[in-house]
Amino acid sequence: MPSFRPLPPGCTFWQPSTLLATVGGIGLIRVASGTWGSLAALPLAWLLWRLGGPATVAIAGVVIGLAGIWAAGAVCRGGEADSSAIVIDEVAGQLLALTPVAGLPWLYPLAFALFRLLDIAKPWPISWLDRELGGGWGVMLDDIAAGAVTAVVCAAVVAGGLA
Repeated sequence: MPSFRPLPPGCTFWQPSTLLATVGGIGLIRVASGTWGSLAALPLAWLLWRLGGPATVAIAGVVIGLAGIWAAGAVCRGGEADSSAIVIDEVAGQLLALTPVAGLPWLYPLAFALFRLLDIAKPWPISWLDRELGGGWGVMLDDIAAGAVTAVVCAAVVAGGLA
């Protein structure tokens, strides 16, 4: 049976900001919540690609990112600067990472692994965004940057015929 973390201070589960920031509670999984959030984006990317192609995946990543700025900011006002319960940033970043390979599910492991590596290791400039920006912007933009870098690498793999 999975173990769950408590909600961030000042949050209740059914608040729209909490539901969005935790992606319906996925962020409350105690172990590897960011990885679970990234995994949640994989079937969503496939569905979005089937509905409208790579542009739909990219637009969804941007829209989720913008909504995440609000939701993460609201959760951060409860006291924690970047709670592990907030995983909407992983969903937005992972969708952006998957954009160039959304129709090529055999490349999902590459996009997933590279995105998670960049999100965890936070090389510059991702680390700068994480360190210097506060609130919802700080929570979201480092993952969006990690997703963008991953998307460039994945696009190069596809363009280079390595797919």
